[in-house]
Amino acid sequence: MSATPSCLDSPSVLDALRTRTGHLHTRLEKRMPFFSSRLDLLLYQRLVRAYYGFYAPLEAALASSGWVPAGLDLAERRKLPTLLRDLQALGDDAQVCAQLPLCQCLPVVDSQAACLGVLYVLEGATLGGQVLRREMHARLGLDEHNGAAFLDVYGRDTGRHWKAFLSLLAVQPPDPAFQRAAALAAESTFSCFEQWLEQREVLS
Repeated sequence: MSATPSCLDSPSVLDALRTRTGHLHTRLEKRMPFFSSRLDLLLYQRLVRAYYGFYAPLEAALASSGWVPAGLDLAERRKLPTLLRDLQALGDDAQVCAQLPLCQCLPVVDSQAACLGVLYVLEGATLGGQVLRREMHARLGLDEHNGAAFLDVYGRDTGRHWKAFLSLLAVQPPDPAFQRAAALAAESTFSCFEQWLEQREVLS
């Protein structure tokens, strides 16, 4: 009789997420306009509006899902307040923000695995913020005070938040069904976000 593989030999949730979404992340990153020659202040403002239109309903869906794992404080990871501050700094008042289009095609958050898959994409997106922040400051004169706070939303806590999230993934059971559900939700998050940005005509 063959030996049963140990948990240590099983791929982790993080491995599954990276394997299933790496190409999606690379594709979307290449299409983002941050380093495009056509980027100007108006396109940047439209991009921040598009981010707002995606994050607003998705963060609400996560908060109301009932599947946020214990030990993860969703409130301290919300990006929407920072996006609102950036939009106001760029000239959008509260009335304009309230009327911005919101994405209707969102990933389904129907399990803890799906919740973690969605959060993997949202939390991972914070890691490249330092590079983008420097680029927007050099090209558009923007920083955390006048419209680019979202690009460094966690500030000095970026590394701490990411490590805490990785620790949460590490304690999930090495269950193939759980991993598939998390990976599918992460894939869906990337796809929904890319489609939304296409609709808002901000991609290269």
